[in-house]
Amino acid sequence: MGKNKSYGDKLFITIVYVLMGLISLVCLYPMWHVIMASFSDPIELMRHTGVILKPLGYSVEGYRVVLQNPNIPRSYMNTIFYVVLGTSVNMILTTFGAYALSRKGYMGKRILTLLIVFTMYFNAGLVPNFLLVKNMGMYNTVWALVLPGAVSTWNLIVMKTSFQSVPVSLEESARLDGANDFVILFRIFLPLSKATVAVMILFYAVTHWSAWFNAMIYLSDRAKFPLQLIMREILIANSTGGNSMTDTDAMFLEEVVKYATIVVSTVPILFIYPFAQKYFMSGVMMGSVKE
Repeated sequence: MGKNKSYGDKLFITIVYVLMGLISLVCLYPMWHVIMASFSDPIELMRHTGVILKPLGYSVEGYRVVLQNPNIPRSYMNTIFYVVLGTSVNMILTTFGAYALSRKGYMGKRILTLLIVFTMYFNAGLVPNFLLVKNMGMYNTVWALVLPGAVSTWNLIVMKTSFQSVPVSLEESARLDGANDFVILFRIFLPLSKATVAVMILFYAVTHWSAWFNAMIYLSDRAKFPLQLIMREILIANSTGGNSMTDTDAMFLEEVVKYATIVVSTVPILFIYPFAQKYFMSGVMMGSVKE
């Protein structure tokens, strides 16, 4: 079939491949630039301007400074804890909510759906949210980072639509065999919606991993800070974690430490994403086909 393509078709396909290749390079180069800069010699990096295709010299001094920062290991563990706990709470509530909203015959389902969708467009604002968190006793606790955003309305709608695509006959057959809603959800709906579940886990996990604003607002104990908040201090406040360095050393290390911090904070996502990527398109499309 490929031999029968016209010259116009071949030219079009070639142009598409070239454009996609250029777009891929544009998207990948910033990451490559950060990685190469993180392994560069601090003095050479300070002197250099423009594109970086390979390390300027070679040095792991930036990583040494970052990993010796006492805040990094502790904040790393905090972030992992927040990601695991937050994603678990997100998935439990989203799954149960999507199942209930996707079933027919539940009283008040339409009104509840409208109220949930309403939250996508209207928000009380920062001050009311802060007062709510504080008055509920969640200030300076892990729950301040987990419960306020426990359910994403968009993710709930996607999973609800995915559950609606499951044939009704399977649910009816299960009920005839005596299965209750928990059995139907965990034995039928979730196995048939693996792609959507994987995408939801990825969305929630990346959100928790990258979050820093809520931690800055709701946490006062530095020992509870997540990695992204410590990284923000390094990137914006030019902090090197209290390491014993002269002003000259700190000046040279400043840039390379920033790059090393970015790499350290994004490595887990780079490793996890390829395993979930194969579910991405099928999961999102499955959750968007039927309304």
